[in-house]
Amino acid sequence: KSGDRERSVANVGRIGGQRGSDRWGGSDRWGVAWWGGGANNEAMSEDECACYETGRIRPPSEAASLLVRVTRNCPWNRCTFCPVYKNQRFSLRSVDDVKADVRAMATTAQAIRDLSHRIGQGGEVNAHVVRSLLQHEGGRDALQVALFLHDGGRSVFLQDANSVILHVDRLVEVLTEIREHFPSVTRVTSYARSHTLCRRSVDELIQLRRAGLDRIHVGLESGSNEVLQLVEKGVTADQQIEAGRRVKAAGMELSEYVMPGLGGRALSRTHAKETARVLREIDPHFIRLRSLAIPPGSPLESQREQGEFDPLDDVGVAEEIGVFLDGLEGMTARVVSDHALNLFEEIEGQLPDDLSKMRAVVDRFVALDENDQQAFIVGRRIGLLNRLEQLDEPALRAQAQFALHEVKRRFPGSFEDAVRQAMMRMV
Repeated sequence: KSGDRERSVANVGRIGGQRGSDRWGGSDRWGVAWWGGGANNEAMSEDECACYETGRIRPPSEAASLLVRVTRNCPWNRCTFCPVYKNQRFSLRSVDDVKADVRAMATTAQAIRDLSHRIGQGGEVNAHVVRSLLQHEGGRDALQVALFLHDGGRSVFLQDANSVILHVDRLVEVLTEIREHFPSVTRVTSYARSHTLCRRSVDELIQLRRAGLDRIHVGLESGSNEVLQLVEKGVTADQQIEAGRRVKAAGMELSEYVMPGLGGRALSRTHAKETARVLREIDPHFIRLRSLAIPPGSPLESQREQGEFDPLDDVGVAEEIGVFLDGLEGMTARVVSDHALNLFEEIEGQLPDDLSKMRAVVDRFVALDENDQQAFIVGRRIGLLNRLEQLDEPALRAQAQFALHEVKRRFPGSFEDAVRQAMMRMV
């Protein structure tokens, strides 16, 4: 059920942005719950105006979550594959400011419900109400709150990259404020670095869980110490294991993010096998796949240009995923492929029951001839195909083959460059 719910949340997110992307907006935003009048007299008064701060990043599974910014940017900010917070200073927001934001969001939520009444929707925040917001410039700033209400007001995500770094007592204050003003919330989640979690005792994490923090998202990325050092992750495999175990011991749900391709060609098998080994030691609730894309301007891009990092192509990544899946025997986690960067959306299921089904997807792709592999890759990267089996549909297959022909015509001799450009739209 949890997996099905997250799929529906991601689909709801299409109302306000692209499904399957970690970003919900292009820059930091200060939401303003006010917009000008229009048909049906739907203007909010200036007395209803409320401002709050939100960041740019949240997981795809949090597409319809209320976004509460606790910290700004990332306290580590050295990972070579990540461009998000480079040249931006990390800071802790004051508890009073965060609590004021929560109250402002509650004001915004009530204003949206009032709007629903005024336009004849009886207080329900449905697609009609969301579209009404989108018609007004100020209403767009209330969009995330509207999506949260549209989804039933059930989930909250704490921003930015490592909210658990906040002192436990202060974070408890924030969690208490959220639960007080949004009693419908059933799940509060946050990103956290393994290095930070290792500095939190199980008792401290239990304190956070009792205050309402239900799930932690950890960027494992790799279980190989060689790869972790290569990308300057700032953590060891043993620390990843210890952090995951502490989260589970505290009674929280744990999502571990894995980045296929992160070891490049040289460390591909080591990356796959060691990552699977670390995950077996943790056995998290969720394993989330985020295939590597090297953003322009990132340190890893410089390494690639200088010949210090040799990235895998999509076929190589598929083969690596097969090795990785082979190492997940005996686990009980749910594997999730909910990001647009992933080549295979259908590599998703509950371990151990669905392992062979997921492995079969990789085997089928690897067995295709080069032309069919490239047709699927192009079809997937331009949004034409979501699943490998769609190549069996004559109309979609013809469209994918035509798209491949156009790519080769426009990018002669540089198929991988064309694929890389397409992937950059999804970073």
